[in-house]
Amino acid sequence: MFRVLVLVFCGVQAASAVTHSLRYFYTGTSGMTNFPEFVTVGLVDGQPFTYYDSNIRRETPRQDWMAKSVGADYWESETQNSIGTEQVFKANIETAKKRFNQTGGVHTWQNMYGCELDDDGTTRGFYQFGYDGADYISLDKSTLTWTAANQRGMTTKLKWDPLTAENQRLKAYLENTCIEWLKKYVGYGRETLLRTERPQVSVSHKDSGSGGYEVTCLATGFFPKDVTVSWQRDGQELHEDVESGEVVPNGDGSFQVRKRLTVRAGEKDKYQYSCRVDHKSLNPGEEVVRTWVPPSSNLLVIIGAVVGVLLVLVAVFAGAFFWKKRGDKKSYSSAPTHDNSSSGSSEKA
Repeated sequence: MFRVLVLVFCGVQAASAVTHSLRYFYTGTSGMTNFPEFVTVGLVDGQPFTYYDSNIRRETPRQDWMAKSVGADYWESETQNSIGTEQVFKANIETAKKRFNQTGGVHTWQNMYGCELDDDGTTRGFYQFGYDGADYISLDKSTLTWTAANQRGMTTKLKWDPLTAENQRLKAYLENTCIEWLKKYVGYGRETLLRTERPQVSVSHKDSGSGGYEVTCLATGFFPKDVTVSWQRDGQELHEDVESGEVVPNGDGSFQVRKRLTVRAGEKDKYQYSCRVDHKSLNPGEEVVRTWVPPSSNLLVIIGAVVGVLLVLVAVFAGAFFWKKRGDKKSYSSAPTHDNSSSGSSEKA
């Protein structure tokens, strides 16, 4: 879970066409001297908008639009909720340490929950916990029971499954309250969250060391973060030898993503490889397409250009020498009978 939290801070690429999302991440720690014992972060569409930790002991806004949209009572209520949850997390870590016969060392207890809303109105909700960097247990809304990720979580499952009222409350929150607040937050930050910025796409390559190439398609500067990037060979989409990177934020609030293609030795000149990018900011039916030009093709273009320049230079020097020789011969003849200074000037230019 701690690994998952780090990825979310960087912006996880959604597999489906999620329009908006609201996610909260709570992290309790033990044995970490340079890190707060408890931290909460709220994110709307991957953008942090609220923050609390056990050092500052205050829920604070992380977006200007959030600070302007709610009053002091909101922040006081959220602060009290975080203070109460902090105590629960500390207790859960100590319980887990005893249960697993752990004494010293670094330990973490984490909770990730939230909801998602698609363009077509489809909603999803999730509520899960992790311990010491691994998935621990998650709520199954359909059955109002808990699913243990491993044997460690079975004891907790047996304790939480009978808590029907609490499980129903969580289900109602994920399916109703969470969606309602997600819509509110999107409304508060609509100028930021509903903007669209076109992706800038480029293709580069490097030698893979075995005669082949690792070709990277970079799409950057786009918003929102949901994007489709695909590699095609002669117009057919490729899935093998393709590695998709995470969608990560840029410093200006936009996003970037890389998709790498491995081109095997001997195949670079047989096919045409192109990277295609689809994004909400583009017109309907529009895609950004960048074709990869293999190194050999680049070399031929460069050689052709150099040869062309050399031929031009040779022609210029040859012409200059020829006219100089003619000029030397004419210097011994009689003066011209007509004015040819204009044409002569043009020929020597």
